[in-house]
Parts: sequence; structure tokens; C-alpha cells
Amino acid sequence: MPVLALDAGNALFKTLADGQDATAKPRAELLLEQLDAQGYAAMAVGQRDLVLGVDFLKKKTKGAKLKLVSANLVDAKGQPLFPASVVTTVGGLKVGILGVSPASAEGTAILPEGVRGLPVGPAVTAEVKRLRQKEQVSLVVVLAAVPYVEAVKLAQGAEGVDFVVQSHDGRGVGMAQRQGVSTLVPPGERGRQVAKLELSVEGDGPFADLSEANRARESQRMVEANIARVRERLKAEKNEDTRRSLQETLASFEARRDALARTAAAQGPETGRTYQLTYLQLGADVASDAAVQKQVERVEPPGSAGH
Repeated sequence: MPVLALDAGNALFKTLADGQDATAKPRAELLLEQLDAQGYAAMAVGQRDLVLGVDFLKKKTKGAKLKLVSANLVDAKGQPLFPASVVTTVGGLKVGILGVSPASAEGTAILPEGVRGLPVGPAVTAEVKRLRQKEQVSLVVVLAAVPYVEAVKLAQGAEGVDFVVQSHDGRGVGMAQRQGVSTLVPPGERGRQVAKLELSVEGDGPFADLSEANRARESQRMVEANIARVRERLKAEKNEDTRRSLQETLASFEARRDALARTAAAQGPETGRTYQLTYLQLGADVASDAAVQKQVERVEPPGSAGH
């Protein structure tokens, strides 16, 4: 199965104060090296990635396959600091990946001196238009290193965007949410989970959530069991008032069953493009790479606060 590895940003430093920590820089360098070595195509530039400044990021990714992207970060003269997007082909599918960073006007973004974050919405709209019309991409993913509320607004109004993957405030694992025109995806907690988004891209139209269909089928089975129990009680019940109550309950269960069946059918693969979001838990049962483990332990020795 073709794989596209992406990072939504805010991956390099734990806090904005990490610039004073002697271990922060080698840790960030190791993370960038490993993202590149593991074949990540792109990473959005988040607020916590800028702790040591723009020059640090550019120097450490020069010549790397990993691309840092931000459609709205500019310097004091208004010039872009990073590419807005990258285009890659995965399994014959042409994918546009663009990044966004917090807007300075939000009042919540603490960015290095000389770095400004332009409004997110217009920057995304312009770059998506270019990706769709000039690059002729079939899929658009936004890596949104912005607050959750901003990511929701983006997903609701970003025409031409298929998926918005959000980082900024650590929300952990969750369900993919259809928000207007796009689907918002929580990427999981750094170092604890990896989000796995499986796509079927046959057909047209918006992506349907296969997990929703699976949940509907599971609920349908539970409702069917309840229907069977009510029918058994009806066979044995003689009291007319109780029978009427049971018949009303049965009708309610049957209506619920039929509604769940429609949901399952509507979200089936025959509708066209589908997705399913799961998480890989990076616990003790997932073996560490010995070579990488040695590098990690040089930065954060066993027993240290960060290990």
C-alpha cells in the first residue's frame, strides 16, 4: 500500500521556553534528521518549531527530502519564509500538501522577531486554487499548525481542501470530523501515537467515513438483539397495556435499525472516495530501532527528566 508520511508541526520543541534548555537543540536536530530519514514528505512550521528561529530550520533541512511548508509566514518585508506547499505523487495520485502557521493578528502567536503570520484563510484559498488549477492535484491536504478553533474555521470554509490535519494545542487522539467542505483530522499525541488515515480514492465527491459505517453496523447489531428480546416478551405478554408499551418500544427499535442501515449503506465503498482513521499506539509493545534509540539516549539519557 502506498504511504505518504506527514507532520502537522509543533514537533521540535516541547515548550516555547525550550531555547534556554541545553538539550533542546540536539533534540530538535535529531527529530528533523529522523523525519527525513523515515521518508516524511512535509511538515508544517508551527509556533513551537520556531523556538530557535527560521535560520536554524532552514540550515538543518537544507538538502533534505523533508520540506518545511507554510503558506502564511513572511519576513519583515512580506516575503515568504518557506514554500507554501509541496506536490508529490503517491501510488499514481497527485497530492498537494500545504502548511499554515498561526496568524500574528490572532494575538496568541508568539513568533520570532521579524516573522509575521498572515491571515490563514486567504493564504490557504490562494494556494489551494494554484494547486488545483496549475498543478492539477487530485487531493489537497492542509497541515494546520494553528489553534483548534482556527482549524475548524479553515475546514468549514476551505473550498478545494480534502483534509485538514491540525496541531498546536495538544488534543490527543480523536475522531475525524466532517466540517463543512473538509474533514478535520487530529494527528495524535507526539511520541505516543501515530495517526493512520487510509484512503480509497476511486470515484468523485466528498470523502465518506468508513468508521461511521462500521459504527452504524455495530449499533445495528445491538438494536437487532433488542428487537429480538422485545418480540420474545410480546409473545408471552398477556396484559394489553404492557403489550401496547412493548409494541411502541419495538416500533422505536425498528425505526432506529432502519436508520442505522441507511447510514451504513450511505457510507459504503460503493459511494466513491472513503477514509478510515485509526491510531498506532507507540507503547512498549512497539520495538525501538536500536540505532535510533542510541541517538535518543545521547540527547536524553535513561533516567533523565525528558526520557
